[in-house]
Amino acid sequence: MLSTQPFEVPPYLLERGKKNPPVRMAVAGADHAVALESTRQATEAGLIEPVLVGGADAIRAAAEEIGWDISGVRVVDAAGEEQAPAAAVKLAHDGEVTALMKGQVHTDMLMKAVINKETGLRVGRRLSHVFHMTVPGDDRVLMITDGAVNVAPDEETLMHIVRNAVDLAHALGNPEPKVAMLSGTESVIASMPSSGVAAQVVARAKAGEVTGAHVEGPFAFDNAISPDAAKLKGIDNPVAGAADILVMPNIETGNALFKMMVYFMSGLAAGIVLGAKVPIVLTSRADPPEARFAATAIAAIVAAEAAG
Repeated sequence: MLSTQPFEVPPYLLERGKKNPPVRMAVAGADHAVALESTRQATEAGLIEPVLVGGADAIRAAAEEIGWDISGVRVVDAAGEEQAPAAAVKLAHDGEVTALMKGQVHTDMLMKAVINKETGLRVGRRLSHVFHMTVPGDDRVLMITDGAVNVAPDEETLMHIVRNAVDLAHALGNPEPKVAMLSGTESVIASMPSSGVAAQVVARAKAGEVTGAHVEGPFAFDNAISPDAAKLKGIDNPVAGAADILVMPNIETGNALFKMMVYFMSGLAAGIVLGAKVPIVLTSRADPPEARFAATAIAAIVAAEAAG
């Protein structure tokens, strides 16, 4: 059965975001009412100062459709699937904005512009995606990474994924996040390669390659989130049954897990890409407005933290 419970934006994100001045955020593909509505919410909440990128006439028509007066908002005329992402990324590359939002453009076109060697936003880290998950009536935050960008991460990519997620947790106020490296088992076994890779990442983290976090694994899913399951298996470490960050062995696992939470639990999946020069709000066109709004708040917090 699918959940009919309304989605909820975590109040702590708005409270934390409002402590900082609004950040300048370029919206790539702002010429659609859905993207504009989320942008307006974040603007009126004092989280962002938007720069709307897309077909200028279509942007103004969409703004009129939702009743938003954008006479004081900067509009960059760049219509098209390639032109809008390229123009938005250039604004970030040139330092004119400190965050990006994917509007009504295809993800691959935006990411193509982001990773462009000459005009993109690479800074030496692998890009990775984090779903900041919350469910109605529960204050617990669970981060799922990576369920959208890295398909089959190797050991080195997983190290970047862990560091990006830990940095996000720090920015959101968790000084010592508990990171669980997921596999299908809590033991290293040759027939399940992800268990061995997880153990290698844990060893490197404990040797000092990750700071300000507890990194443990491999874990089967239940042992990472359920204290009772961890106790029954005799797993005794700071992360067992109490994980804040779940690091996926592959994109299929992450993608399936976050969608199960969305459709069965009304989980709010606020998606953000990290590891670039600026944080990038990356949500699906099928996501509810609350998810885009929450992701925008997270990106604004991360951008403000980076600015000092």
